[in-house]
Amino acid sequence: MARFAWEVLAALLSPDRCSACDGPVERLAAFCTACGPSAVTAPPESADQLAAFLYGGAVAHAVSRMKYDGRADLARPLGDLLARALDRTTDLARDFVVVPVPLHPLRLAERGFNPACLVARRVARYFSSPFFALALRRTRPTQAQATLNRDGRLANVRGAFAVRRASAVARRHVLLIDDVRTTGSTLDACAAALREAGAVAVTTAVVARADRGAVPARARGGPMPSM
Repeated sequence: MARFAWEVLAALLSPDRCSACDGPVERLAAFCTACGPSAVTAPPESADQLAAFLYGGAVAHAVSRMKYDGRADLARPLGDLLARALDRTTDLARDFVVVPVPLHPLRLAERGFNPACLVARRVARYFSSPFFALALRRTRPTQAQATLNRDGRLANVRGAFAVRRASAVARRHVLLIDDVRTTGSTLDACAAALREAGAVAVTTAVVARADRGAVPARARGGPMPSM
């Protein structure tokens, strides 16, 4: 019943616009009939690495618009899509706390919002789970991941994250949220920091995952979002 009420509330609050092209959509739909077929569900990977979609098509356009066009409003439908995908995952423990991948304060000031945080907040609300927006912090600025090869990305984020307050995650199952995963180096570094602070398990979840070893292009040209 609570989940149905959430769906009704989401329908009332969400504009009837496609997340990829702003065209009209049906109620509770994130994409229009033209864009929807290009949103490809991600095949299962492992119990601790979850993704709703493959990066491409309508999903890539929506993520790109959110991150680069200042469309913070698109975190709502994208977060709800991720939450629904997670709700269908039977292997996911339900007693988790939700933590987003953080931005460095300089990047946050530049962008004005943290897409991962907004997506994660929607997931936490969907599951009525504790949400710790500031559980993780970046200890130093990092180079844009898209400019680096795999080894460079690993080195770039190694030791770049720390837990602010260990009591928030100690002895808890953490659901770590980001928008896109490519090599997973950022998520792995965040997960390592969470485990070091006492998290008993860390499950990573993203709106979309890209092919490993490949850097997906930005939906309308320009650099790929840093992972």
